[in-house]
Amino acid sequence: MATKSWKTLGLLQKTSALDKGIAALLPQAYKKFFKEWKLTEPTAVHYVPETGRWKRNEVTGEVLPIQNVPLPVFYPKESNDHLWGGEGVVQGFQLRDKRKRRVPHFWVPILKRSVVYSEVLDKYISVVVTDRAVSLIHANYGFDHYLLKSLACDLQSMLALSFKRKILQELQNGCPAYADRPEKQRKVLDEYKGYLSAYTPEEIEWYGYSLTEACNILKHKMEAEEKAKIVPMKHVFRAELIEKLKAASLNETKMKELEEGSSSISWLQKINPFGKKHET
Repeated sequence: MATKSWKTLGLLQKTSALDKGIAALLPQAYKKFFKEWKLTEPTAVHYVPETGRWKRNEVTGEVLPIQNVPLPVFYPKESNDHLWGGEGVVQGFQLRDKRKRRVPHFWVPILKRSVVYSEVLDKYISVVVTDRAVSLIHANYGFDHYLLKSLACDLQSMLALSFKRKILQELQNGCPAYADRPEKQRKVLDEYKGYLSAYTPEEIEWYGYSLTEACNILKHKMEAEEKAKIVPMKHVFRAELIEKLKAASLNETKMKELEEGSSSISWLQKINPFGKKHET
């Protein structure tokens, strides 16, 4: 009998944060963003990847396979409030003196405060950036183009992702910032509306949130739906009381009709000489 492989048995299937708890109930729109943000390999920033499969050592002539191993990069929580352009903190060792051992060293991006302009939002934004972030904005001919062209894994920052979500929402709503300038509004929409084709309205709604934020949003939606389904008991008792009053009113009306009918029959019987006489 053929034995089943480990993969067939499902023992090697990796579980992600989306498979646990309330995160498993998140819509596919958010799961698509999460895969783009956390499960997609970002563009190489701190090393230059080599192309091809093999390379030859120029000194020894030995042929070796090419292995592009990304450097471990650490993104501190402060980076979520800035625009680092994919840069992070790299930990390693530095040889400062040939006669001494290497010492631990951290390479940290150079930060500076600058002002960026969003044409879609029509706003100037003061934010901390790196030189690479500024060069990427210039290379893409504007802040909006840089955010809309970059994947979530390359933006990294929650601030950048929230700006991207806001820009997509503004484009979806027709750029209300230019409502009083129809010509400018039409021009901006013509320039940026092509980016909307990559997203559905639901994907734009869930784009750019952290896993914790997305779970909290889902909890609030589920609680609101449950509250809408639950009918307060005072409404139930009020409805029952109204039904009882209606029933009592109908019974009273029927009783009056019966009394009036019986009284009219007895009066007719009394004046009818051919009718059956009732004993008094």
